[in-house]
Amino acid sequence: MKKHVLTALLLAAVFVGLLPGARATETEEAAPVAISARAGVLMERETGTVLYEENAHEALEPASVTKVMTMLLVAEAIDSGSISLEDTVTASAYAASMGGSQVYLEEGEQMTVSEMLKAVAVASGNDAAVALAEHLRGSEEAFVSAMNQRAAELGMEDTHFCNCTGLPAEGHVTSAYDIALMSQELLSHEVIRDYTGIWMDTLRDGTFQLANTNKLIYYYDGATGLKTGFTQGAGFCISASAERDGMELIAVVLGSETSSDRFESAKAQLNYGFGGWTMTDVTDGVALPPVPVNLGEKESVRTAVEGGRMLITKSDVGRLTTELTLEETVEAPVAAGDVLGTLTVSLDGQVLRALPVTAADSVERKTFGSIFREMIGELLPG
Repeated sequence: MKKHVLTALLLAAVFVGLLPGARATETEEAAPVAISARAGVLMERETGTVLYEENAHEALEPASVTKVMTMLLVAEAIDSGSISLEDTVTASAYAASMGGSQVYLEEGEQMTVSEMLKAVAVASGNDAAVALAEHLRGSEEAFVSAMNQRAAELGMEDTHFCNCTGLPAEGHVTSAYDIALMSQELLSHEVIRDYTGIWMDTLRDGTFQLANTNKLIYYYDGATGLKTGFTQGAGFCISASAERDGMELIAVVLGSETSSDRFESAKAQLNYGFGGWTMTDVTDGVALPPVPVNLGEKESVRTAVEGGRMLITKSDVGRLTTELTLEETVEAPVAAGDVLGTLTVSLDGQVLRALPVTAADSVERKTFGSIFREMIGELLPG
């Protein structure tokens, strides 16, 4: 069949992260990152593109940043319907015995899943984390097994969990990159955002005050979470997320010497990302004409294209072009989703992505009866 080609210019920029985990090149606008930490990673959440890394795969103690995985398993259980936010969680003697950051649960004390999750996300309560783990899996040991299984499924190759809290334990390690991976997955669950973005709140009918351990929530524009951590062995750590103009970034910092270093290192990475990159939809402004259908119950079929959101560098805005290639005609029947062409995205003549253009509707083939009725209708006087 013959094809026709439509070409349109888009005011956009170069795509730099086609695949999850891809690395992006430094832009002219974004200043080089300097962090005060043993390791760090900056990842764009939607594409998984790594924009900056420092010792990204070094196995280190994560302290309470461990609770990103704890919260992920809880969020998945909520979204699957296996538990609800209103379910009652009873603190065991073991959960109440946890040291470090806590909300001072007493043995037998009851709170809802929502309250326990708030205690974990905002105050980093070790006791609440263990109570949730036992509620979901019966024991912390069984929950930790599920944590490690989920880590393997997410491709977290540098990780081994020994507990659900991040309290010091021999062999309890992960990496900045792995933390970015599980943070990316956690942020895909909208329920968690109701908790990680809280600055101050209360428990126990307003009698127990909570203040977020992540100070970026208070002072960094667009901050959405996610989790801090500290032990003597791990140093000061954080997985920090923030969203601006439809792009969300995850900045991981491990092994800072001071709390201030941790927050400033996360802030430096986030500033670097927001200063140099943006998310855009390359299909915006592209006209998608219908394709004529031969022998169809309809004369034409509407077209559609998906997957056009791309991570782009601000320094290349205005240099991206698109070329739309469509079938001149197609023959019925046409099924919704049938590929009818391609939208090619290029920079300076180099193809970056080819997006399939598909049929937005189904068009049935004419039957002998419908053809006969059309012929009769043409013969009869109007």
